[in-house]
Amino acid sequence: MLGPDCREVTRRVLLAEETPLTLGERLGVRFHMLICKACPKFARQLSLMRRASERWRQYSSEDES
Repeated sequence: MLGPDCREVTRRVLLAEETPLTLGERLGVRFHMLICKACPKFARQLSLMRRASERWRQYSSEDES
């Protein structure tokens, strides 16, 4: 097998939110991101959602004060 497919990369990107990936997993994800158009978009969207969620929590906690 050449490397992980889109489904596996998506799973690993989501997993990386919770636990660090192994060196092999990180290399597989990076290689796949170089040859795929969809997975980098997914990773950027996930990052955007994470940042928006953090900002919303900060905004919500300021309202409670």
